[in-house]
Amino acid sequence: MTPGSNIPLPAARVAVDVAAPVRLDVSGLLLTADGKVRSDDDFIFYNQPSGPGVTYRSGGGGAPDAIIVDTTAVPPGIEKIVVTASPDAAGQTFQGIEPTATIRDADNGSPLATFTPPRLGTETALVVVEIYLRGGQWKARAVGQGYADGLAGIATDFGVTVEEPAPAPVAPPQPVVPPQPPPPAPAAQSPAAPPVPPAPPAAVPTPGAGKVNLDKGRVSLQKNQTVSLVKGGRPLLARVKMGLGWEPAYHGADIDLDASVIAYGPQRNHIDSCYFGKLTILNGAVKHSGDNLTGEGAGDDEVIVVDLGRLPQEVSGLVFTVNSFSGQKFTEVAKAYCRLVDATTEEELVRFDLTHAEPQTGVMMAKLIRQFTGEWEMTAMGDFVKARTVRNMVKPAAQAL
Repeated sequence: MTPGSNIPLPAARVAVDVAAPVRLDVSGLLLTADGKVRSDDDFIFYNQPSGPGVTYRSGGGGAPDAIIVDTTAVPPGIEKIVVTASPDAAGQTFQGIEPTATIRDADNGSPLATFTPPRLGTETALVVVEIYLRGGQWKARAVGQGYADGLAGIATDFGVTVEEPAPAPVAPPQPVVPPQPPPPAPAAQSPAAPPVPPAPPAAVPTPGAGKVNLDKGRVSLQKNQTVSLVKGGRPLLARVKMGLGWEPAYHGADIDLDASVIAYGPQRNHIDSCYFGKLTILNGAVKHSGDNLTGEGAGDDEVIVVDLGRLPQEVSGLVFTVNSFSGQKFTEVAKAYCRLVDATTEEELVRFDLTHAEPQTGVMMAKLIRQFTGEWEMTAMGDFVKARTVRNMVKPAAQAL
């Protein structure tokens, strides 16, 4: 298998073992539609080896550890089981010790698929594969999502409570000193501005670009231009679809681009990310259509549906990103674009064509910003960064709000 690819499971019970030149800790997490565990009981690992439909099996040091999934016993409401791995030695990375996951029929041991994540470096933990339910059919997807903060980073991302390190010892109390009179006020000078809590980020168009609304129909944006999602004087508080499309890489090679949306709060704090490995966030207000591995086919290759009216009030900004998971640069991509569509009428509202690419692996395509008035504004970005995964986009996207 290659990153992002999937296969239907011909067996009801499957085992996923993960092997490497070093000893690995393998675990599984049962996730609901919002990409979170229901409780810490849904984290299956060596200290908690069994859960509903999911079991951890130790290899005893002579064989790889495995997670066994009985899809007939997975409880209703669980839509995905992710299988993770991390080196047993503290602080060790995956550089030079790329693991291989083998998906097997758990009853007879026959292999169904294998996957080795490519190009690993500073990662100390991985989401290797996932077993997921789609349209009544259980499938397996190769993921290879890396984390630099170990298994704790994965567990926290999926809602597991991770115990914090013990606090540092408290210094012994010092002798009480009688209060002293306050020092005289310093001579008047130009004081620094008092700290002001950051306001929700506002979209600022480039000088001369102007801000438009949707009254005159579809808007074609240039980089840094902003459109107010207002039509007929009323904010567009409805379901919108962000469609992203591209054509296969030049010279005939396939390219796997991944569309994502990152949600932020008013302090530019990261709230959640929606991508091919986490198709629903914010209680269903943001949904992803799933992964397209090549860009083949007409029309949008990946679609993210955003119900503006259902977004929690704490969400003040959304940044739509595209990453080249397969590692090719955007200079090898043809006809990349994003467009905003009314999800009810299918009317195209806004389009941004990415015509001048840069030799990078990530691009911030557009952002949606909630204004103080409650209306939303979309700004075309087209800002390139070095990032093959949405996780690496979180910081630069926050800075761009």
